[in-house]
Amino acid sequence: MRCVQCGAEAAQGAAFCSRCGARVLEPRPSAVREYALSRILPSWWHFTRDIAIATIMAGVGVAMMAAPKGDTRLGLILTVAAAGVFGLIALARSYTSWSLTSDRLIERRGILASRRREMELADVRSIEVTRSLMQRMLGLGNVMIASAASAEFLIRLTDIPDPEKVAEMLRQARLKRLA
Repeated sequence: MRCVQCGAEAAQGAAFCSRCGARVLEPRPSAVREYALSRILPSWWHFTRDIAIATIMAGVGVAMMAAPKGDTRLGLILTVAAAGVFGLIALARSYTSWSLTSDRLIERRGILASRRREMELADVRSIEVTRSLMQRMLGLGNVMIASAASAEFLIRLTDIPDPEKVAEMLRQARLKRLA
């Protein structure tokens, strides 16, 4: 086999030319492409406080409009503001997501300004599941994935449904990736 760089004869099965050091055997591209395994969104319970505030605003607004001597204009403003808060909550939930593919974990956050972080599954150092008492009662939890590439790099999946299942899915995808 001849080196494509310098034309010298390379030993059979050699990966690099002994004369110039150029790669003799190019690695073949992988036949398997990256594919999506799961998309994870935070639970609606993550937004409980905001939903409660919007519900109270809507209730007070409707009560003010229904009262015989109530201020209908202020009641209408409160009701419309509550509807806007509900819309923002739904938007915030959809703009926070984690995607697990066969090769990496991708975190996306943000409505106006966005942030995207990726972690290769081969770089996963540890997977930790934490659940408070309230999260356990609601079937929620947090999953923290630490990277071997950097001590500070951590992706935290907060208030997700069935965190044990998600952690096991991550472990299995990592094992497949390393195999």
